[in-house]
Amino acid sequence: MSKICVIGTGYVGLVTGVCFADLGNEVHCLDINEKRITELNNGIMPIYEPGLEEIVERNVNAKRIFFTTDYEAALSQAEFAFIAVGTPSGVDGEADLQYVREAAEKIAEVVDHSIIIVNKSTVPVGTGDWAADIIRKKRGNDELEFSVVSNPEFLREGSAINDFMQPDRVVLGSFDHSAAEKVAKLYHSLRAPILITDLRTAEMIKYASNAFLATKISFINEIANICDELGADVREVADGMGLDKRIGRSFLDAGLGWGGSCFPKDVKALAHMAVLHNSQPQLLQAVMDINRNQRRRIVYKLRNVLDGSFSEKKIGVLGLSFKPNTDDMREAPATEIIYLLLNENAAVQAYDPQAMENAAAELPEITLCKDPYDTAKGVDALILATEWNEFKQLDFNRIFKLMRTPILVDGRNQWDSTRLREIGFTYIGIGQGNHNGNGGQS
Repeated sequence: MSKICVIGTGYVGLVTGVCFADLGNEVHCLDINEKRITELNNGIMPIYEPGLEEIVERNVNAKRIFFTTDYEAALSQAEFAFIAVGTPSGVDGEADLQYVREAAEKIAEVVDHSIIIVNKSTVPVGTGDWAADIIRKKRGNDELEFSVVSNPEFLREGSAINDFMQPDRVVLGSFDHSAAEKVAKLYHSLRAPILITDLRTAEMIKYASNAFLATKISFINEIANICDELGADVREVADGMGLDKRIGRSFLDAGLGWGGSCFPKDVKALAHMAVLHNSQPQLLQAVMDINRNQRRRIVYKLRNVLDGSFSEKKIGVLGLSFKPNTDDMREAPATEIIYLLLNENAAVQAYDPQAMENAAAELPEITLCKDPYDTAKGVDALILATEWNEFKQLDFNRIFKLMRTPILVDGRNQWDSTRLREIGFTYIGIGQGNHNGNGGQS
């Protein structure tokens, strides 16, 4: 059993802490947000993540995990300090490292024993060196025996517990190989491939991985837009491409583009780093442009069907979180689409299985509904923005009767277009070709 401190109780920190506790370690999760720590100690989760509440309760009862705002208590006798704080985007897309700095300074202030500092936050290449310099400067002549290891996270919101417990790989980077080996032992029971590199290479692996996945999504969305014009079906195109082992089928689902807390922030940050170091990130810029335009394109297609105007039109939106199985609305496609609609004087009503509380705070201008059918009531069009399972098998005969104008915008290509057209809907999909002579509409 190892003694671990995890600084930060957001998605990454909380999942990391409880999973390490579930593996038999003693974990102290630390956060400066007193309200969040109080709620965690009362069994209230700050985020929605399938399975999280159960695993927290199990490890609290087993006295393997503790939640605190006290740095000294959390770091006392800790062998490892995982920094898992937020690194939001700055004005120019750069990663804001103020919380990483604060964590490093507090470690330097309170730790009185040798420790391995593990950076779990997504940070610019070179941050490990920078954090080490902060600690040395803070300690002055009173030297602290420590090592810094980069351990980038690859957790997907909605499946984060499973991703931690069954990872594709564990990446560790450090200039102290023995420190990296000690961190590797924490993961040995997971039986996953472990790659040990230098510090900067590990930091780059995280950014390169997310940028590549975002690129695949933007690529298939650009192909989808071409399919619309040429009469091909992007779903079958993706299936045909995916059978090639060199390409693979994952992340080739055309839709409204990528969002969330990682892809937008990380692609921007990588592009910013490239420019600062005399590189021209032309591909990364195109990936971001395509993603932004994808939301605008769906609004453009719907506007055309509604005779060129959203004025005095009511639009329903199904799904507000950026992906299923999370309440996270950061950079959600639905949010941008809703703002575009509001700017053109449309009235918007919406529903999401988990994100309603966040939506009430973020989108006060819209009407929040109790279920999908309430959302469809009286609308001129209904947009599927997030592919929650409960939206896949709706009673479309009922929805047809509830809508003022039966127009469905399938932003995730989840619905059976043939059946819906038979019912009488005008159907708008993503990249499904000009099968009806009007850009995939009917």
